[in-house]
Amino acid sequence: MEAQHQGSKHRPPHVSPPHGRVGGPPALGKGAHGGDQKIDPFTRKVSAGLFPRRQLTQSSSRFQVSKPPSDYKPLPLLKDTPPAERPGLFIKKIEQCNYLFDFTDPMNELRAKEIKRAALNEILDYVSNYKGVLSEPVYPEVVRMVRINAFRTLPPVLNPDFDPDEDEPPLEASWPHLELVYGFFLRFLESPELQTSLAKKYIDQSFVLKLLELFDSEDPRERDFLKTVLHRIYGKFLGLRAYIRRQINNIFLRFVYETEKFNGVAELLEILGSIINGFALPLKPEHKQFLIKVLLPLHTTKMLNQYQAQLAYCVVQFLEKDPSLTEPVMIGLLRYWPKTNSPKEVMYLGEIEEILDIIDPTQFMKIQEPLFRQLVKCVSSPHFQVAERALYFWNNEYVVSLIEENSEVIMPIMFDSLYRMSKEHWNKTIIALVYNVLKTMMSMNGKLFDDLTTSYKADKQKEKKKENERDELWKQLDKLKLEFDSKGQPRSKSASPTASTAAGGVASIQSTPSSSEWPKPMLA
Repeated sequence: MEAQHQGSKHRPPHVSPPHGRVGGPPALGKGAHGGDQKIDPFTRKVSAGLFPRRQLTQSSSRFQVSKPPSDYKPLPLLKDTPPAERPGLFIKKIEQCNYLFDFTDPMNELRAKEIKRAALNEILDYVSNYKGVLSEPVYPEVVRMVRINAFRTLPPVLNPDFDPDEDEPPLEASWPHLELVYGFFLRFLESPELQTSLAKKYIDQSFVLKLLELFDSEDPRERDFLKTVLHRIYGKFLGLRAYIRRQINNIFLRFVYETEKFNGVAELLEILGSIINGFALPLKPEHKQFLIKVLLPLHTTKMLNQYQAQLAYCVVQFLEKDPSLTEPVMIGLLRYWPKTNSPKEVMYLGEIEEILDIIDPTQFMKIQEPLFRQLVKCVSSPHFQVAERALYFWNNEYVVSLIEENSEVIMPIMFDSLYRMSKEHWNKTIIALVYNVLKTMMSMNGKLFDDLTTSYKADKQKEKKKENERDELWKQLDKLKLEFDSKGQPRSKSASPTASTAAGGVASIQSTPSSSEWPKPMLA
């Protein structure tokens, strides 16, 4: 039992724990013949490649299974039923989809699963292609069916160290039914016959809250459906808009300051990007507070690479709506700037350029000094990708025009580092980019460029002179050290630097010299 437990603990992250006894690698900690075996903690990635990659599946349906009755059988087809009997049969088919099955065993209740799948397909087609199907009794049954099938306890995370760039996401095992449930509900919301006055009785705040909790699902297919469903609810139900925004705020704040783990951040930001685009002007104080207190702190998490594009889009949408927000946003980004994470710096630089693409010239003047002081640090970075991304700013025509208009301020900030990088950087590509930037700056303001070059060389000469003086001073001090011993007494020319000791190992001690005999200080 202990060996089995240790085997599951050290199993590679992309291999799901078996539900039964299946063939696999021997448990770590025991050799092939049962003997002890040392575990190498540095072979995690290597050992993961020894076994074939399998698609992870997870099923939350194992926690709630409702078996259908013994008389569970297919109902007549809606298209073959007289029109007068279709409304009642439609509701019966919806009720037939309220039973849940265990998908962890693919061979379990195959006939009942197929009956439900056929019913879901039929009601989906009925809502999509027929008119007059959304009568008042249908609304509570549709919402009830969605609640039973979709609202559930999500399974525990199988791989806490999940990397979207390397690992395959775990997929929901009950997706063959769940996909049809979401598709049907989406067609229900998009139907031109939908009456929000009736639907709002059942699609309320508790329904929305449960829907938002599902955004933490590890299956990207489910999150994509949820994104569309929530966006339709936001557009149709005006009374829920403020509540939806407030709950999304709460999810983000909990993610930033407490859990640092939520799978649906990118999808929620996509919804917010569309919502922000529809904000009326002038922006309300609550919207501005959301930008400063919620969106900007999202830049600080370790999962930024999973939603950076959507986050940058939301920030740019705000600045297009209200350019006066540019200064607090830029100051906030500079305050959160990563110090030891180079890939994150590259993402920050990309977002800064997106902001500069739409910035107003008057707002640029307010943030140019702190911004370019940070860019100087990026250009000087030993990480070539950071330096390269910062130097690419000079490939943007609009940014170059802004720099040219404010060259008197920007060029003195940038020049020294650029000139030094052109001589000292280890990467040839960076040196070539630096030369191009210097050439651009020379064409912008030749006189200022010459002045800065002269000043830089003069400063270098002063530094070199100070360094020579410092070296000369140390040489003189070394000379004094040779001329006087540790007691401050002059050494005889015949004596070696290391004085011989007297018999018995005790050094001879002479009288202490007077103050006039001490060496004169060499410092001016």
